[in-house]
Amino acid sequence: MIKYDKLFALLAAEGKTATYWLRQNGLHAATVNKLRKNELIRTDTLDHLCRLLHCQPNDLMEYVED
Repeated sequence: MIKYDKLFALLAAEGKTATYWLRQNGLHAATVNKLRKNELIRTDTLDHLCRLLHCQPNDLMEYVED
């Protein structure tokens, strides 16, 4: 399972309200909900997040065995 806890921790560490910040930067509410539920997202969405936050994918997500 891919978990996006790192993304939300990164946003919190920068003092950003996750849902508001993500939506203000072009992510749809459905995508934000997918991230919160650790559901699949498109790679172009991951690319967009990395560009916005100037980071690598492993800074935003991690693989955890079920």
